[in-house]
Amino acid sequence: MSFNTFGRMLRVTTWGESHGKALGAVVDGCPPGIALTEADIQPFLDRRRPGQSRHVSPRQEPDRIEILSGTFEDDRTGGPLTTGAPISLIIRNEDARSGDYSAIRDSWRPGHADFTYDMKYGVRDYRGGGRSSARETAARVAAGAIARKVLGPSIRIRAALVQLGDQEIDRARWDWNDVDQNPLFSPDAAIVPDWEAALDQLRRDGSSTGGIVEVVASGLPAGWGAPVYAKLDADIAGAMMSIPAAKGVEIGAGFAAAAMRGEDAADEMRKGDDGPVFLSNANGGTLGGISTGQDLVVRFAVKPTSSIRIPRRTLTRDLDETTIETRGRHDPCVAIRAVPVGEAMLALTLADHYLLHRAQTGQSGEPD
Repeated sequence: MSFNTFGRMLRVTTWGESHGKALGAVVDGCPPGIALTEADIQPFLDRRRPGQSRHVSPRQEPDRIEILSGTFEDDRTGGPLTTGAPISLIIRNEDARSGDYSAIRDSWRPGHADFTYDMKYGVRDYRGGGRSSARETAARVAAGAIARKVLGPSIRIRAALVQLGDQEIDRARWDWNDVDQNPLFSPDAAIVPDWEAALDQLRRDGSSTGGIVEVVASGLPAGWGAPVYAKLDADIAGAMMSIPAAKGVEIGAGFAAAAMRGEDAADEMRKGDDGPVFLSNANGGTLGGISTGQDLVVRFAVKPTSSIRIPRRTLTRDLDETTIETRGRHDPCVAIRAVPVGEAMLALTLADHYLLHRAQTGQSGEPD
């Protein structure tokens, strides 16, 4: 299986399956001399891991990270530092229940990658979807923590769930402080009880729903990206679409820009104390594929979890018609735990572009 590597300068290769012994990542291209320990990575994994509320998969995985290579500590360093060598990360699976999937080993689950995997490879790991499982994203989140260290503290990346099913937040009540104070990563605390009631009903029904995640990066300098085949926004869109169950991406005004007038979509500029000041951000922090220095604003839509208990019509591998109910432990809305995954993918994309910018222009491109 090819194409398990993301990035150009900061290259991340993830490996492992949902019900294998472990999963992990190899991060290559990380600059040397960056302080890095497991404690720098674990908090991000803790936000993504399952079993933390009744609204997500009850699978009990501690998701403890181990750094196997790529750091060194001696009397001169004062702590483990990256050496420039590949950083190998491992997360061991401790609560896989493969028997939950024995009944569907020869049937294709509608909405899942079962059919397409069989068509491409002729073999598939039916235990939780194997490589196509969202479990793989734990490795991305771990690698994303390293990307944040590459970017430094002046660039802040945050994400929130802004829509669950057909219920959108009230943006007038947006408060970033609320995001980590509720189990649904909502920036609007007032909508959380409604979302929780909807999720409880979905569980009783044996169904699921989708959602929209918004990711924002602040503190970027202007100038990262390229105008043709390495557009910053194009790479961000590709990164978000690589997240399991993602079906659409918007940057800035996104699809709403199609209904705007030119004078509204053009982000006007005035002179500020420290350079240009933009009067709006309809373009989401990029122009011509290059960062403007404004906040980068990205949204991605996540489809409903396909593993549901409601019988669905499908085919077996022998093309016999049948119905299927997917048992096991699943998220009624996988968009919830996609919030830290979206942050990680934006961090990986930005760190890669930072190193590309430095390599091409000879400038650090770092924020002030």
